[in-house]
Amino acid sequence: MADPTDSAGKVGAGGKRTWGDLKVRVISGTVLAVASFGALGIGGSVWLWFVGILTGLLVWELFTLLAPEDPVLARQMGLLSWACALFAIFFRAEMVVPTLLVPLVVTWITLPDKRRMAVPAVLLILLSAFGMMSVRNEFGVNWMFWLVLLVAGTDIAGYFAGKAIGGPKTWPALSPNKTWSGTIAGWIAAALIGAIFAWIIPTGWGLVVLSVAASMAAQLSDIAESAIKRSVGAKDSGTLIPGHGGVLDRFDGMIGATVLVLLVMTVTGYPAGAG
Repeated sequence: MADPTDSAGKVGAGGKRTWGDLKVRVISGTVLAVASFGALGIGGSVWLWFVGILTGLLVWELFTLLAPEDPVLARQMGLLSWACALFAIFFRAEMVVPTLLVPLVVTWITLPDKRRMAVPAVLLILLSAFGMMSVRNEFGVNWMFWLVLLVAGTDIAGYFAGKAIGGPKTWPALSPNKTWSGTIAGWIAAALIGAIFAWIIPTGWGLVVLSVAASMAAQLSDIAESAIKRSVGAKDSGTLIPGHGGVLDRFDGMIGATVLVLLVMTVTGYPAGAG
C-alpha cells in the first residue's frame, strides 16, 4: 500500500503541518476499501478477477514509469501479467513457475536498460498476486483479511503519526517524506492487529511477530517503489486514485507483505490454524 508517511512532515505557511489531502484520501480510500473487502468477502472467481485486474494495473503503471515513451508496451505488459496471474492459479503446480516466468522474460527483453529494476519488480508483483489468490483460496478468508488489515493499519498509523509527530527521516535519500515516527507507529499497529487475531483465532502469539515482520516487509516495499519513482523523477506512479496517486502507490506495501507471508505459510505451515 501507499508509503505510510507520504506527505508526512510537509509544512505549509506559518510552519504548520498541512492536512489538505486528507478528505480526498479518506473518500477514495473508503471506495477502494469497500471494493477490496467486498471482493475478498465474496471470494471465488470475484476475488481472482479482482487480484488479476489489480496485477495488470500494477505492471502497467510500472512500465508507464520505466518506459513512458512506449504506452503500447505498458498496456501489453499489463494484459500479459493479468492473464498469467489468473492462469497460474488454475494450472497444475508444476505449471505455476513457467507461467509466471513469461512476463519476466518479456520484461528482460523489452527493457534491456532497466532490467535491474524492472525484472525484480515484476517478479514481486506476480508473486504477490499468486500469494493473495492462494492465501484466500487455500488458507481461508480470515488470513487474507488479517493480511489486508495489517498492511492498511501500517499505512494509516504511519500516515497520521508521520503527519502529527514528524521527526527524523527513515531513509531520506530514497523516500524523503518517510519518518521514524510513522515507521514505528506502523509496527505498533501491526502488532496490535496480530494480537487481536491471535486472541480470536488460536494460533499462538507468534502471529504478533509475523505481523510486525509483514509490516516491515510492506514498508521496505514502499521504499523500493519510492526508489523506482525517484530514479525516473516521478512523484506518483499514476493518477488513478485521487489523493493516493496511482495503483502502485496504494498497493506497494501489499506486495512485500504478501510475498513474505506466502513464503512463511508455504515453508513453515504457520499459522497452524490456517485453512
